[in-house]
Amino acid sequence: MAVPIFDSVLVANRGEIACRVIRTLRELGIRSIAVYSDADRGARHVREADVAVRIGPAPARESYLNIPAIVEAAVRTGARAVHPGYGFLSENADFARACGEAGIVFVGPGVEALGLMGDKIRAKQHVSSAGVPVIQGISSPGLSDAELHSAAVELGFPLLIKPSAGGGGKGMEPVFAESELDDALATARRVAASAFGDDTLLLERLVTSPRHIEVQLLADTHGNVIHLGERECSLQRRHQKVIEEAPSSLLSAHTRARIGEAACTVARSVDYVGAGTVEFLVSDDAPDDFFFMEMNTRLQVEHPVTELVTGVDLVAWQLRIAAGEVLTLAQEDVVLEGHAVEARVYAEDPEHGFLPSTGTVIGLRESVGEGIRVDSALIDGVSVPPNYDPMLAKVIAWAPTREEALSRLDRALGDTAVLGVRTNIEYLRLLLADPDVRTGRLDTTLIERRLPELEFRHPDVALLSAAALWRERDAAPSEWAGWRTGGVRSAFRMWFATSGSDRVEVAVLGDTVTIDGTEHIAHLSGDTVDVDGIASTWSIARDGDTLWIGQAGFSWPLVIVGRAAIVREHLAELERESHPATPEVRSPMPGTIVAVPVASGSHVTAGETIMTVEAMKMEHKLTAPVDGIVQHSAKPADLVKLGELLATIIPVDSTTSAEEAAS
Repeated sequence: MAVPIFDSVLVANRGEIACRVIRTLRELGIRSIAVYSDADRGARHVREADVAVRIGPAPARESYLNIPAIVEAAVRTGARAVHPGYGFLSENADFARACGEAGIVFVGPGVEALGLMGDKIRAKQHVSSAGVPVIQGISSPGLSDAELHSAAVELGFPLLIKPSAGGGGKGMEPVFAESELDDALATARRVAASAFGDDTLLLERLVTSPRHIEVQLLADTHGNVIHLGERECSLQRRHQKVIEEAPSSLLSAHTRARIGEAACTVARSVDYVGAGTVEFLVSDDAPDDFFFMEMNTRLQVEHPVTELVTGVDLVAWQLRIAAGEVLTLAQEDVVLEGHAVEARVYAEDPEHGFLPSTGTVIGLRESVGEGIRVDSALIDGVSVPPNYDPMLAKVIAWAPTREEALSRLDRALGDTAVLGVRTNIEYLRLLLADPDVRTGRLDTTLIERRLPELEFRHPDVALLSAAALWRERDAAPSEWAGWRTGGVRSAFRMWFATSGSDRVEVAVLGDTVTIDGTEHIAHLSGDTVDVDGIASTWSIARDGDTLWIGQAGFSWPLVIVGRAAIVREHLAELERESHPATPEVRSPMPGTIVAVPVASGSHVTAGETIMTVEAMKMEHKLTAPVDGIVQHSAKPADLVKLGELLATIIPVDSTTSAEEAAS
């Protein structure tokens, strides 16, 4: 007789994964309990849950990583179980132990499996003893930076530094020469400590033409273990997956069976329970050989592609297994049908170094249709804070063939519009159009090689005409920057600041749109603009003095600049020309100062790192724009705003001594 499934489950996470888990809980008739920080008070997962509990302020360490607060919320709301999602506490043995001590079921593996597989050093040693091949490396616990430096030189370059705890590519640093090693070790330790609370590091050799292949597992408490095929996750940037698919086009049926059985061997060796993933590195040059990298003892971000090709709801099985039910699926029942591809939508600006983007969603359209699935945290009006991972949604497509799935995903991304926040949707579409991606010639370095070649769109005549006509049609008379005759709008003039100090002057008179002196005949009907006989459709929304306009995955903010502002900016430019400003370093995003490698008063050279800002779990190094003496305006642990002055570089010339510049 099956053990009854839970009547209420607390979801100890946020964003799209919390929404996805809540969806399955609703389908199973289980009461869902959400937790949220102050930054997420209006979030989608809070609105969709049956009950929502505040657990602390915005910083993750005081909310989503606060074990006592989450356990207390579960006890107070009568939760029978806790689903951890992924990230945050999902692989934390202390959290699983605390849940058990409170009489609450942790939806995941046991504490021993979490502890062993959560430590990459112990995990590699363990699976190697079980006969699973591993990558050559150094994985002794407790090594100092000096010991790691010595071991790295002995191992040889290139190599990869990896945190022993955690996952998601955070803290992983490739090193190609000994001169890069010390800085990379410092960065890896800092990120590991911040993200996982453990700065233990290990070293691995870099595999040439590497492909990232992972195997999905399910295991129950009755000794049954099966795999549900593999996923190809080779399209990565800085070890962070971007596009994933199932199955992999690389593996033969024979290798698929071998790698699946190796993954099951790993799971059996630790008495694994629940859903898990074993990740392997496979060389494109030798696809029959694979090497264990790590085991993720949780649900993966990319789990939807497996669900779409197998028809298995992994979250539902997580809950059933946690409730003690027997896994009724046998290995022979698992059949992979068709092909599925997933793209991760991030709040970031790929054209400008993937800087995180924050803001409020003021316009949203998500794709629907045959073979399309969207797992999303987005709703109109939701705020995107700087405190957490920048992933907003996942767009997934299924089709009978890989080629059809890629094309369907591209169309779905083109149908997606997110206004108010910069996203990577255009970048995703550019990747999907890459010839090597289309033919399946993948490896984990492909994106980094292609980035310099990608050409992003910029505002053109159609975009500027659509924005100007929309504002002419929808603006109140008091908001106009033009003139009126007898109460009738006879002309309209506006200025768009498109990026930096670039300005475009647009004038509207009847059906004539003049853009920087060039006339065009343009009409706007609904959201379609016809410019000189060519029609295009746009999504447009307004946020204060900014118009957001988007099309086919591309979006752009246009700042409305009035005549008074134009005059002020012009005068400021003249002032700067007559009195050159001291070079300044300002924050490119809201975030936290995590490192200041050079002290105030030190001499720095152009390009030298003077400060590191962390935002959305990613570190961004800020460099000196010129040679000179650095004077800091911020210190480690400071919270900084977008555009905030962080440092000033005082040039030193033949008439100015370093001591005078520093004083």
